[in-house]
Amino acid sequence: MDKKLKVGVVGCGQIADGHISEIKKLNNSEVVALCDIEKLMAEQAAIRYGISSYYDNFEEMLNEQNLDVVHITTPPQSHFELTKIAVDAGCHVYVEKPVTPTYEDTVKLIEYVKSNGKKLTVGWNSYFDPPAVELREMVNQGVIGQPLHAESFFGYGLSGSFGKAILGSNKHWVHALPGKLFQNNIDHMINKVVEFIDSDKPQIKIFSGKYRDRMFNDIRDKMDDELRVMIQGHRTSAYCTFSSHIQPMGQFVKVYGSKSAINADFIHRTVISENSTTFPSAIGRMLEAFIMAKKYRKQGWRNLKKFIKSDFHYFVGLNKLINDYYESIIYDREPPISYDNILKVSWIMEEIFNQLNQHQHDDN
Repeated sequence: MDKKLKVGVVGCGQIADGHISEIKKLNNSEVVALCDIEKLMAEQAAIRYGISSYYDNFEEMLNEQNLDVVHITTPPQSHFELTKIAVDAGCHVYVEKPVTPTYEDTVKLIEYVKSNGKKLTVGWNSYFDPPAVELREMVNQGVIGQPLHAESFFGYGLSGSFGKAILGSNKHWVHALPGKLFQNNIDHMINKVVEFIDSDKPQIKIFSGKYRDRMFNDIRDKMDDELRVMIQGHRTSAYCTFSSHIQPMGQFVKVYGSKSAINADFIHRTVISENSTTFPSAIGRMLEAFIMAKKYRKQGWRNLKKFIKSDFHYFVGLNKLINDYYESIIYDREPPISYDNILKVSWIMEEIFNQLNQHQHDDN
């Protein structure tokens, strides 16, 4: 390219570091400015990554920098207004998940972006992790036949840095979200199954609760930490589990079809197909362990080769998403995540939170 996309980032918290470091690996773009309401945060990030311009006023950054793309990595409550301001300034927008706290605002925002001739994508980085890409390719090739059901598991450690921050303050922005802890995380759980659900507004049934012992006698006690979701489309269905307590903390999706099933593990980076045995029952039960062991061994060697080549890193999905999004801008293609899937996930999440709030109201 003769000209690189000029990128700005607003919101200089922890996830912004991931965005900036991955953009710096690309040849089609450069981060030229950072912004945070706490200017010291923007300054410190600018120093870390060698970026000359930083601001505490978003519109000032837009007016001075003539940006092509803005990455919005602020809390979800600010996404709607910041995206509109960026679009009005002529920018395409990458917004962290969730796009907005409500389905209605997500619909309005996507329409606003489209009507102004810009492109929007959302931070579903795990949607582009190698297991997700490989799973999608295998399903498209007809490996499992007709998809019929999917199961998604998302483990989240409350003892980690993000979890400690949420439990450490009753003023953390997560507590102001309609879905609280879930709303900031379950995009990653639902987007792994949404493409297999054959309805824009499927039936939803949830079960939720608190399994932690420690209580604070404030708003933090209203935050559930375990969630089970049943999703029923016209012919396909899904079951999703969010857990802060189940060990080990996995992240995987398993898709069942009319021919076979595929299990994609996002922690261990394995994608394994499971087929019905063609051997007699007793022999088939015995041989299946050896067949599966061979598949896992092959996946292990593949991952080792990637590791040796320095191609086995945490943010590989984020890197691919950003690159594909930038290419959609440069070559005027459709964004890498369809607006239909973004809206479907937003609708499912809002239905989950409506039921969650109703359950909590009934308990009170």
